[in-house]
Amino acid sequence: MKETGWRERLLQSTRGRVLQQLRQRDRTVNELAAALGLTDNAVRAHLLSLERDGLVHQSGAQPGVRKPHALYALTAQSEQIFPKAYGTLLDLVLSVLERKLTPRELRAAMREIGREVARSRITPLAAKSRDSRIKAALSVLQELGGSAVAEVREGRHWIRGNGCPLAAATARHPEACFIAESLLSELIGTRVKQRCCHNGSPSCLFELR
Repeated sequence: MKETGWRERLLQSTRGRVLQQLRQRDRTVNELAAALGLTDNAVRAHLLSLERDGLVHQSGAQPGVRKPHALYALTAQSEQIFPKAYGTLLDLVLSVLERKLTPRELRAAMREIGREVARSRITPLAAKSRDSRIKAALSVLQELGGSAVAEVREGRHWIRGNGCPLAAATARHPEACFIAESLLSELIGTRVKQRCCHNGSPSCLFELR
């Protein structure tokens, strides 16, 4: 919730208005100033701040009367700032699949999706230690919009999620957790069993076998 609130506040601020303009197309300082009703110096200050945060970069130059004007564009990282309806979309996709597949087929499909995501995200980790593979898996979860930590309790290894990119769908479709289960299994190279709680506020928990 705090993370979402921070993003909303950013997008409602002047810096957010700059990002919205650059999302449409690359622009110069003069173009941004005209579109937003700001001075050139004010725009430059906002761009400098956004560059420091890794959200904006200079993408090229546009010919000017006296000299070229720098063009500014969004970085790939900045797209994470904008709201996405992935959770709603996933919920609808799962509803359709649920009507067309048996429960067993649906679980198998979710696991296959997890394996495909794992293969597209990281190079083979067979030569690395188990701890290194776990750290790499946590990084992949973070890249996908989640947050998780590794724990050891009573000699058993766990991955506990603090934020889940699938949370919008898991209450009605707990099968979605098999995506994360097979993703982790593929990345770490060991059997993983999901122990997630789907009632109320979703709680992600995976046991490493």
